[in-house]
Amino acid sequence: MAVIRRAVLLLCFIALLLPGMSHADESFVNWEDPHVHPLELTPDGNLLLAVNTADNRLMVFDVTSRRGLELVASIPVGLDPVSVRARSNTEAWVVNHISDSVSIVDLRRGTVTATVYTDDEPADVVFAGRPERAFITCSQVNRVLVVDPRRPDATPRRITLKGEDPRALAVSPDGRFVYAAIFESGNGSTILGGGSLIPNAYPPNAVSDARGPYGGINPPPNAGSTFFPALNPANPPPPPVGLIVRKNTRGQWLDDNRADWTDLVSGANAAASGRLTGWDMPDRDLAIIDAASLDVSYATRLMNANMALAVHPSGSVTVVGTDARNEVRFEPNVNGRFLRVLMAVVDPRRPTSPSVHDLNPHLDYATPTVPQSVRNLSVGDPRGIAWNSRGTRAFVTGMGSNNVVAVGLGGARLGQVEVGEGPTGIVFDDSRDRLYVLNRFGASISVLSTDRLKELSRVEFFDPTPQALKVGRKHLYDTHKTSGLGHVSCASCHIDGRMDRLGWDLGDPTGAVKSLAGQNLGMGLPLPPFEAWHPMKGPMTTQTLQDIIGKEPLHWRGDRASLEEFNPAFEGLQGDDAQLTPREMKELRSFLATLTFPPNPFRNLDNSLPRNLPLTGHYTTGRFAPAGQPLPNGDATRGMALFRPPRLLAQGLFACNTCHTFPSGLAVDMQWTGAMWMPMQKGAMGESHHALVSTDGSTNVTLKVPQLRNVYEKVGMELTQKESLSGFAFIHDGSVDSLARFITEPTFNPESDQEVADLVALLLSFAGSELPRGSATDMFLPPGPDSKDSHAAVGQQVTLTTATPSEFARVLQFMSLAEQGKVGLVVKGRRHGEERGFAYLGGGVFQSDRASEKVGAYLLLAGARPGAELTYTVVPAGSERRIGVDRDEDGMLDRDELDRDRRPDRANDGRRFVEGEGAGQSGPLATADL
Repeated sequence: MAVIRRAVLLLCFIALLLPGMSHADESFVNWEDPHVHPLELTPDGNLLLAVNTADNRLMVFDVTSRRGLELVASIPVGLDPVSVRARSNTEAWVVNHISDSVSIVDLRRGTVTATVYTDDEPADVVFAGRPERAFITCSQVNRVLVVDPRRPDATPRRITLKGEDPRALAVSPDGRFVYAAIFESGNGSTILGGGSLIPNAYPPNAVSDARGPYGGINPPPNAGSTFFPALNPANPPPPPVGLIVRKNTRGQWLDDNRADWTDLVSGANAAASGRLTGWDMPDRDLAIIDAASLDVSYATRLMNANMALAVHPSGSVTVVGTDARNEVRFEPNVNGRFLRVLMAVVDPRRPTSPSVHDLNPHLDYATPTVPQSVRNLSVGDPRGIAWNSRGTRAFVTGMGSNNVVAVGLGGARLGQVEVGEGPTGIVFDDSRDRLYVLNRFGASISVLSTDRLKELSRVEFFDPTPQALKVGRKHLYDTHKTSGLGHVSCASCHIDGRMDRLGWDLGDPTGAVKSLAGQNLGMGLPLPPFEAWHPMKGPMTTQTLQDIIGKEPLHWRGDRASLEEFNPAFEGLQGDDAQLTPREMKELRSFLATLTFPPNPFRNLDNSLPRNLPLTGHYTTGRFAPAGQPLPNGDATRGMALFRPPRLLAQGLFACNTCHTFPSGLAVDMQWTGAMWMPMQKGAMGESHHALVSTDGSTNVTLKVPQLRNVYEKVGMELTQKESLSGFAFIHDGSVDSLARFITEPTFNPESDQEVADLVALLLSFAGSELPRGSATDMFLPPGPDSKDSHAAVGQQVTLTTATPSEFARVLQFMSLAEQGKVGLVVKGRRHGEERGFAYLGGGVFQSDRASEKVGAYLLLAGARPGAELTYTVVPAGSERRIGVDRDEDGMLDRDELDRDRRPDRANDGRRFVEGEGAGQSGPLATADL
């Protein structure tokens, strides 16, 4: 302990020497992380467990109370909990998506007893096998961790799945198999290149190849030998562009005109599209893991977004989600009908023969719009499914449609009921014939009768989400409000505010050419001529909505000056009767302005760039070593040097960093005057004017410089190998398959595969800020805009019973980062027999949840012991007071409120409160709730 004391004192001394950091502190940071399995009954059926993602807690409800569903505990866990599973009646495991951890919770004492460290972005956990083991999906790295629950600190076994983003889990009735739904599995669609102006660039212009089914006509027709709708005769000829093709059940790659491109995709002439003969994209949707041997098999061709799953009493696995029709070209042809909401039934003994059913059988998709009464029957954005014990009815939650629908095993609709806003998790209580539904956006739990499918009560719980976020969220997700058929919304493609990993050709043959007037063309640098935007733009991949406000113009081409210019899409793409009102657009803008990039998984804990990053899954392209060989480890620091002067491109015209500025990757909203960078005036809607360029070598000549903070989420297409996990990757149409390929294009000048690896390492590590800023007087290094992202340490945790050397070192590193103002630090756990909270003030001192009490770091650390565990959590700078000591931000700290019989989860509440009392009791629904 003397060593610990000296180390803490040294840290306090060092803190006095550290410069302060400029940081836009926020008490609430919105990563918009999705629920996976947020609701669970304990095996005895007495307790309902629910994650409170916004409040970073596990809520425990007593379902046996005569007063109805009653909150009996609210237990701090990690950041953004998205799933919970009961291992027993007294132990729960909570999956913390941002913290990259699982909290093991003692339900009797209401505290975290241990923290399991996971790989990036854990999503769900289940228990299976003999002996029992925990299986944890880690979505970003495509792995399942296998953990011994009796030794959770032991090194786990890792299973790599051949699918992008595994999330939801389920277990066979006999516990022998674990099922994992692949969230971003794709739908068997991919892109053929066709829009490059650079000779010998990648990919080849396969659409223009005379060996193709149209003899090289580009763009090819979509309706026999013509276009539907017809081309606008006032327009110039459309530019040649890429083309989306989709594999059918016979293994043929067809376009929307049913022309067969198989020969150029996987056949003898596959090289014409940059592929290998025999190339394939298996479209794996469900992984079937043997809990004993850990062998894996797959079910395929279910849908492109596998959102939730449950096991039927017969042993069949049912998966719900959505499937895109992105191979169909042009916005008028997909208006309101670009997606289906599906349920797939898989017999694990015959996984390649699933049956797939439309969960909206009342829709015939003949028109983009139906009466509102018909729309209200639809289910959209399904995020949960539960079967009754007889297997006669499944209950599916529609997060976008705010309802629960009952269906049979064949998908037939058996009933529906409206619930709260944003329903996700659902569990069936067999002994009481009840359903419990977690309404994520409405911060409530609905209690339903299963026989009549009627909402009996709705129990609200505490939600610290800012009001502006709550109000604006519905405009992104609400399928009944914002679409013509009631089953789609903006979030159907921008899933959870991000992307669906697909490309779409949403051009309009009847549209008009759009002027470039008012745009920031080339930042004042001498670039090649620009061209106005043709309405037939070709395929474009879905972009994330994270941190787009203030980063205008929008779209790949920059052809939307501000968010308000997307308003016509509510009618023209989603089929709604009307656009949003100006007030509603403002609400949507305010919500989108909160979307934040998560911690970068490739950076070091101190947020520095990695110097020796393994590049598993990244391959050489043939510019140096033969194509298809694994890249060496990358040094992102060296990559950063290559990204900036003196390394220049295009005969010395600019550096990578001239256009892709730090820390976002966007170009500046400035113009070079010849001596300095001059900011441009904001537009009428307050929009920025980030630069457009004409140097990408694309037939879409005028393009916006894209941000680079989520490029690691686009990895998965790889044409140097015979198999890819994704059909779309980089640049505007997704046709460049890998980061290495992009870096080795003719425009760039790496000198070896090692330099390629170093640049790939930098691009993977881009998000996180703390990168060198440019200068207002340096033409090659303009000062880029700020980035709404997260420090790499945010969410990281350690639970102490006694401080081992490694745990102690981890706590000291947390404190050091907090001293510098880069992050906040909180501690939760039991101290002197009470549940307590602490927020780090700096200088080795923590503020407790009693205003009059401050505790030294050494004394707090020394108090950890079995039965008095303490969990340290790194949080965003500025949020430590709310998360640590003042949940409702009313100025009275949490324990002070409890000492005064007040509620710590209700601002300025003066009524008497007994610790453990529920945050709202269940009761009959008010008229307004019906």
